[in-house]
Amino acid sequence: MVRTVPGRTDRVVVVGAGLAGLATALRLRGAGREVTVVERADGPGGRAGRIERSGYALDTGPSVFTAPEVVADTLAAVGERLEDRLTLRRLDTSYRAQFADGTHLDVHAEPDAFAAEVAALCGPAEADALRRYLADLAELYRLQLATFIDRNLDSPLDLLGPELVTLVRRGGFGRLSNHVAKYFGDDRLRRLFSFQALYAGVSPFRAIAAYAVIAQLDIGAGVWHPEGGIAAVPRALAAAAADAGVVLRYGASVAELETSGGRVRRVRLADGEQLAADAVVVTTDAPHTLVPGLRAPRRPVYSPSCVALHLGVRSELPGQAHHTISFGAAWEQVFDELTPRGRLLGGGPGVRRGSIMSDPSLLISMPSRTDRSLAPDGGQVLSVVAPTPNLDPRSGGNAQLDWTALAPRYREELLATLEARGFTGVGDAIEVEHMDTPATWAAQGMAAGTPFALAHTFGQTGPFRPSTLPRSGPENVVLAGSSVQPGVGVPMVLISGRLAAERITGPVPR
Repeated sequence: MVRTVPGRTDRVVVVGAGLAGLATALRLRGAGREVTVVERADGPGGRAGRIERSGYALDTGPSVFTAPEVVADTLAAVGERLEDRLTLRRLDTSYRAQFADGTHLDVHAEPDAFAAEVAALCGPAEADALRRYLADLAELYRLQLATFIDRNLDSPLDLLGPELVTLVRRGGFGRLSNHVAKYFGDDRLRRLFSFQALYAGVSPFRAIAAYAVIAQLDIGAGVWHPEGGIAAVPRALAAAAADAGVVLRYGASVAELETSGGRVRRVRLADGEQLAADAVVVTTDAPHTLVPGLRAPRRPVYSPSCVALHLGVRSELPGQAHHTISFGAAWEQVFDELTPRGRLLGGGPGVRRGSIMSDPSLLISMPSRTDRSLAPDGGQVLSVVAPTPNLDPRSGGNAQLDWTALAPRYREELLATLEARGFTGVGDAIEVEHMDTPATWAAQGMAAGTPFALAHTFGQTGPFRPSTLPRSGPENVVLAGSSVQPGVGVPMVLISGRLAAERITGPVPR
C-alpha cells in the first residue's frame, strides 16, 4: 500500500515550474485538484533554461531528449495529445562517438544500421555482440522500470518480487564496467556503453551493472529533438497546464511554508502574499532549506558537476553531428579525477580531492544541425558539457577551486580542445555565449554546485533515495525532482512528478 498525504488535499501549491513541477501539476489537475504553481523565474523550465539573443536560441539545460512516451503520458493526464503540443524529430544518428585515435562511430537508432557501422569499424564479431547487448539492455530496462523506476518505494521490502530475482540472476548488481566487458572486446565500444554512468554521478568502474539501462534510453531506444529546442518541452507542458486550469505564478519566490498542527496551511510569498494550501509539492534541489522540520539527507553523496559552455557562432561548422561524444585518450583516470576513490564514498584515506579532467571527454550538441529555427542563416548553436568536480569534498568534490578566476582559462581550454577535435574556427566565430560552472550552479540553489543532484550510488537508489513523501516535516508536503525517487534525467524527473501526484491522489490506474 502506497503511503499518501492524509486529510484534505483539494488545494495544492506546487513550488517550481521545472519539468517535475509541471508534470506534478498536470497529474493533479487531471485528478480534479485545484493547483497553483509558483515559480521565482519569469517563465517555465527550471533547469531546462533558454537564452535568446541576436537570432540564436541557446538551451542552457538538458541537451539530450529521450523517452517521449513519458511526456505523452504526462499530457494525457489532462486529455492532451503530445502531437498537438510538440513536434518531435527522431535523430537518425543518436550520437557520433569520436575517439582519441581519430576514428569515429555513428550510433544509429535503427539497429541494423548501427550494427553495420560497428562491423565496419570494429569487425563482425563486435557487431554480433552489439545485437546481443541491445537485446540485453531492453530486457534490463523492462525489469527495472517496474521494479526501481516507475513506482513509489517506501521500503527495501517493496522491491521483493520475481523481477528483482531475475535482475540479480542477470548480474545487475555486479560492476558496470565488467558487465560491458563481457560483451565487447573493443575498448571503444566499452567506453560507448559505460560513459552514461557519469550521468548518474558514479564511475562505470564502481557503478552497478543495473545502470547499463541508461544507455537503453538514448542508444537502445533512440534520441529525439523537440522542434524549437529542449525548452519547448516545459513551455508545452505549461501551456497545457494553463489550458487545463492550473494557475501559473511566475516571478513569485516562496519565503516560507507556514505550518500549524503538523501541516502546511499557507505558502507565503516574498511579497507577503499568502496562498492557502491543503498540500504542497516542493521541487527545489535542497528542499530541507525550505520545508520546516524536513531532515536533510544523512551523509549525502553528490554527483560530479560540469562546466557548460553554450555558443552561438557565425559558422556552418560543416560535417558535424547533432550530438557528439568526444572521448579523450584517458579513461579510468578521468573518473579518478572526478569521483572519490579508496574507502566507500564519504572521505578517509585514499579519497583524492576532485580535480579538473586532464584529458577531457565532452558531450557536444549542435541542435541547429537539425533545427534551423535555433540559429540565423550561416550560424550554428552548440553546447559543450565538460564534467568537473562538484563543490562537496565529502563527495570527492573540491570547494577550493576558485571558479571565478578559473572560468576564463577553462573556457579557453575548452575552445582549444574543440578546435583540436574538428570544430575548426569555432573560437573566432562566437557571437553569443553563456557559461555555467559549479559556482553558478550553486548560486542557483543547486546543492554541492551540481545540476545532477544526488549521485545514484547503491545507497541513494530505489528505496534508499529520498522518498517523494518524506517521514519528517509536515505531513502534507510532497517532494519531486531529481533529488528524490526515481532520480536524475528528463524522463526520471517527469516520472517523479507522477509519483509525487500519486502521494496526494493515490495510485492512478494505467
